[in-house]
Amino acid sequence: MNLSKNYLIAQNRDISNNNIFIYISTLLLSTLLIFLFSNLASANNSEEDVQELNIETIYHVYYGEERIGIVDDKNVISEYKDGILESLNEEFEDLDFALSDTISLIPERVFFHSTDNSSTVQELDEVVVINAKSYKVSIGEHVVGHVSRDEDLEQIENLLILEYVSEEELEEFQKRAEDEDIKVGKSRIIDISLSEEIEWSKSSTHPDKILTLDEIIKIAQQGTLEEELYTVKQGDVLGTIASAHDLSMSDIQAINPGITQDSLLQIGDELNVTVLKPMISVIVEKESIREETISYETETRDDNNVWSGTTNVAQEGRDGKKVVEYSVIYENGRAVKQETISEEIVNEPVNRVVIRGTKTSPSRGTGQLAWPAVGGYISSYQGMRWGRYHRGIDIAGPRNHNILAADNGTVSSAGWENGYGNTIRINHNNGMQTMYAHLASINVRVGQTVGKGQTIGRMGSTGNSTGIHLHFEVYQNGQLRNPMDYLNR
Repeated sequence: MNLSKNYLIAQNRDISNNNIFIYISTLLLSTLLIFLFSNLASANNSEEDVQELNIETIYHVYYGEERIGIVDDKNVISEYKDGILESLNEEFEDLDFALSDTISLIPERVFFHSTDNSSTVQELDEVVVINAKSYKVSIGEHVVGHVSRDEDLEQIENLLILEYVSEEELEEFQKRAEDEDIKVGKSRIIDISLSEEIEWSKSSTHPDKILTLDEIIKIAQQGTLEEELYTVKQGDVLGTIASAHDLSMSDIQAINPGITQDSLLQIGDELNVTVLKPMISVIVEKESIREETISYETETRDDNNVWSGTTNVAQEGRDGKKVVEYSVIYENGRAVKQETISEEIVNEPVNRVVIRGTKTSPSRGTGQLAWPAVGGYISSYQGMRWGRYHRGIDIAGPRNHNILAADNGTVSSAGWENGYGNTIRINHNNGMQTMYAHLASINVRVGQTVGKGQTIGRMGSTGNSTGIHLHFEVYQNGQLRNPMDYLNR
């Protein structure tokens, strides 16, 4: 429903004079009381005067921007704050503590109030966070942790370096003059650096998160990854497990001591598959000067005046010496780069010279014996057999029965020999002789020159023989030898 403006005005004019009087009287009385109280407080500001007027001061308690409650005595809050800080300082003697936010007290004067100090303190205790004053240590983009004293920070770099450099090396590096020469056989550090900058700043944290220097060093070296364990399943092998976790075989063996490529994995076995990457690396550059041996080489010269198969040493070899200066870069104790700075040859090596004969003759052997049959196998080796010494080897089961000369030479005998049956002996004219026995037939004559691999007879079972085979003997300078030392088998 809409009401017209004139209607509203008419209604206002109907207000009784009595109501207007009461309204104005009340307003004047309130103004008068306020004026009197203000003047009285200005004229005499003593506590007694305030008490006479029943005005008291209360305090609104804030923690940061959060209102907690009210107290009627600001000392209640001071005593609470001092008490908890004192108890923590007694428990942790090496730490200083502070509230994570500010406790503020805003006073207010009131005629009447209802305060409960203990409830306000209890509410405050539930929200107050107290941290230890600390120094935050950062490496690159990573926060390593917190330490309690700034003087500790100066030791971090040294402690990291001393993980990979001895105290003696570090002291020598710090004291050595730049132009001091290095002696042969010695090494020294020429530079030490860190891969990342270590920074720190004032901070605060829970006392349980304050770390020792050893803990800071360990985190910096190993990173912050937590170990992950893999449980071996059916069909798993070490290579597939490594590949599935982006690891090399050397990585997975390094983080699982005792595991090798040949290790037999069992279902249910657990393997560590986490490679921790350090937040920071210690880079050490060393220079060293070493005396090294230059190994001599063997030079072979062919000589057509020397029989093939004969070698003579014309000149003995002698190693040389050189002095080499190296620069080696180490990262966390592992060599990652090596360069040769300079090299000086002190003694040149002397090559060993060998004369190799190339002179050949159809009647002179090469010294390398060929298999004297067409295939076959060794049915009996040289040595004791049936109570007697078997002087050669027996070859049986060939593809055909041809007997072949084991090397170039001259037939020295061809005929019947007791026990051996039909026998051929060949002088290879190099100190070696070969003998072929139990032949069915002989195809060469005494004095005939034969070549390696030439057919000289047929395999048989003549003489003292138990079946078709070849009995083969070898002599060197008249002494019986084992054919297996000369045959290419």
